[in-house]
Amino acid sequence: MSSSPASTPVAARGSRLAFLVVGLCWLAVLFDGLDMFIYGSVLPHLLATRTFGLTPDQAGDLGSYATFGMLVGALAAGTVADRIGRKKLMVACVTVFSLASGLCALADGVAVFGLGRTLAGVGLGGLLPTAISMVSDYAPRGRGALVIGLLMTAHHAGGILSAYVAKWLIDPVGWRAAFWVCVLPLLFAPVLAKLLPESLSFLVAKGRTDEARALAARYDVELPAARPAKDAADRWTNLLTLFRGGEWVQTLLYWLASFGGLLLVYGVATWLPTLMRAEGYALGSALSFVVVFNLGGIVGMLVAGRAADRFGAPRISAVWFALTAAGVFLLSVHLPMNVTMIVVFLTGVFLNSAQTMIYATVSIRSTAAHRATAVGWTSGIGRFGAVFGPWLGGQLLAADHGDWGFTAFALAGVSSMVFIGLAALRTPRQAAPVGEPQELLTAH
Repeated sequence: MSSSPASTPVAARGSRLAFLVVGLCWLAVLFDGLDMFIYGSVLPHLLATRTFGLTPDQAGDLGSYATFGMLVGALAAGTVADRIGRKKLMVACVTVFSLASGLCALADGVAVFGLGRTLAGVGLGGLLPTAISMVSDYAPRGRGALVIGLLMTAHHAGGILSAYVAKWLIDPVGWRAAFWVCVLPLLFAPVLAKLLPESLSFLVAKGRTDEARALAARYDVELPAARPAKDAADRWTNLLTLFRGGEWVQTLLYWLASFGGLLLVYGVATWLPTLMRAEGYALGSALSFVVVFNLGGIVGMLVAGRAADRFGAPRISAVWFALTAAGVFLLSVHLPMNVTMIVVFLTGVFLNSAQTMIYATVSIRSTAAHRATAVGWTSGIGRFGAVFGPWLGGQLLAADHGDWGFTAFALAGVSSMVFIGLAALRTPRQAAPVGEPQELLTAH
């Protein structure tokens, strides 16, 4: 392999192909974000027209179905990918959430619509961690963290697209058209299957080293080191290590911070347009807030890593959650439109990257032997908050306490600030040694 991407025509070609891999994964995550956010974008219309006789508490349940499906998909992704490969899993995930959106578009009642959202969540939950693994394998040397950050911007770009789809289609065509648009990524699945190479990590783990070497040479990337397979006993041992010698306090603080963080992320993502309408804004303005919020998310993903490198991930996470809580609370106050837009943008900047900084904190303060377990369980426990957040918003609206929605989500931000702050003040007994290579894991 060439040492410099520009040193030979082969290396230059390899750089272009690596860019293709990242680009394909970016598009897949874009469609992931579109499907995730489309429900929140059409929800104000569904409630206003009482589609299916939908009530606010039922709407909250439907929002939680998708996040529960994401929990199942995320937990199953690693096992399934190890069996069939990351490429096939990505194609399967895109196919599942596209077809599930078609089921939502055809639904004649809450039950069928809820089934569609649950199945969509399974595909959504499995796609993102798999895409992160793929771009990590094929990212240019020394640019892994940057490429992952760029990949995460696709999720928020999908959120922006969902708002425009809703604005352009709901009034002239109807809400079902928005979900038919979410079926279109099904046409992307064959493209993904044809052009996306298999994960290098998967090939190495399966002993297909010759194939892995050929791909690494073609893409001008480093071959991942072979890692010994871990059986169930090894995984449980690593988990128990997180609770030994007083480490249980640190572990629980991380888990609680992650729970509150994802409650906040998915609660706001689901209910932002509806709550803004409850504050007196027209539907068009409420959907514009979704666009601005996700623009802030893109900016936040690009700046959070640099800020964490300079000031420390635990400190940035705590400060980011404090600023998020303040921004979310201010959304409950009817301010001038320009001021509200600024608040929504800044809330998007801090909210989405605050959760990512929790994962960065856990990763940095864990040893290599236990890092994957620590980050995986912190993310997994947090996903229960992702299920609870949409449900909570629905319950508050159903009880005619919609004005408390932003306040409740702000309190979740405060709790995460406290928990990650307390974790940062403690000195972990198993902190990673100085100089040990770190990997930033990021996924909602």
